[in-house]
Amino acid sequence: MNVEPPESRRTTLTPVGYRKRIAETEAERTLGVARALLVEGPKGCGKTWFAKRFAHSEVLLEQDRAALTLAQAVPDRVLEGDTPRLIDEWQRAPALWGAIRGACDRRAEPGQFILTGSAAPTDDLTRHSGALRVQRLALRTMSLTEQGLSSQAVSLADLLNGIPCDASPSGQHLPEMVDTLCRGGWPGLDPRIPVADTARFLRSYLDDIARTDIRQVDGVERDPVRVSALIRSLARNVATAASLNKLAREASADAPLGRHTVRSYLDALKRLHVLEPLSAWPTHLRSRSPLLTSPKHHFCDPSLAVSALRATPQALLADPEALGLFFESLVVKELRIYAQATDAEVYSFTDAAGAETDAIVDAGDGRWIAVEVKLDNDEQVDHGARSLLAVSKKIDETRMGKPAALVVITAADGYAYQRSDGVSVVPLSSLGP
Repeated sequence: MNVEPPESRRTTLTPVGYRKRIAETEAERTLGVARALLVEGPKGCGKTWFAKRFAHSEVLLEQDRAALTLAQAVPDRVLEGDTPRLIDEWQRAPALWGAIRGACDRRAEPGQFILTGSAAPTDDLTRHSGALRVQRLALRTMSLTEQGLSSQAVSLADLLNGIPCDASPSGQHLPEMVDTLCRGGWPGLDPRIPVADTARFLRSYLDDIARTDIRQVDGVERDPVRVSALIRSLARNVATAASLNKLAREASADAPLGRHTVRSYLDALKRLHVLEPLSAWPTHLRSRSPLLTSPKHHFCDPSLAVSALRATPQALLADPEALGLFFESLVVKELRIYAQATDAEVYSFTDAAGAETDAIVDAGDGRWIAVEVKLDNDEQVDHGARSLLAVSKKIDETRMGKPAALVVITAADGYAYQRSDGVSVVPLSSLGP
């Protein structure tokens, strides 16, 4: 059985005002193969609306207390309905996992269920997923493309295929990009409201994480003051590989935190999809200089880091160093969304000799690109190009292949082009999947 594509049928569950998401293609493909699709992502990223796009029936456990009680007592009952059937926030009734597995086995057809969850359950609950039963899909906050803020004149897929870039300016300049960074890609926030009001909403979002949501991950009580202090420490160290000791030391200015407590809190924030660390690229080098493997800290959306520090667009424009780190985090989020559409992964790269690049996009089949992130001026672009060329010489191309592209992504508007040294320069507002 193949699931009909959304365009060929009209599901009554698709909400009015829904905006197309890049991950739709992956979801459609998965529902045609796997018996259930699990959509995971941070609270507020649009998972429920995304799932409604494909569902023919639904049960919303976070909104329907009676359905939640039934799911906890007799989980098979809430599985009855037209397929694909949406089970929203399924982890609120953990017994559903076994019931869904059983139903998938009995029906033995793809596209039976769509599950959504804002908190990843413990591994011992979901370890029995089984081949072709449940496949996961990561949904992030909206990209610039999905918000209509990118011209998409440069395709990440084309860059991975070695196609040179060539595009005219998009019209979005640095101040507009900074506003976009502060607002984030939250589909439920009206882009017409002032940035200051958006910031207040996001601070409330973080307060809910610290006071309530983090406890729902594993039932462990955590001090919300300490959680908030750690979030601020992470925000100060966004896009870096700051150690546990450094995070603990900076967070302890607000409330004493130990190294092991920090590790526990980080794990809980990752399970809530609030944090999405950037892992080191598993590559081979020509030299014997060891790779540094600590992940870099990134929030699911850099607007959370901005709001945690109460930074404003004006303050960021006056502090290029801080802005550069926040913008790098935005680029990483965009790359992750676009890379997912081509089944590629995004990594960081740093070696002990000091060579580093902000991101590596690896398609897993010998195609990869290296990315440096810069704000605007020619001197920064030159520095980024030199760094990319130096890193490319360190990679063992007999094992990894040659880079399909070396790319400097900028915040300022301008042309996308390839330099004489082979390095491409691409404004983020021109990039798309």
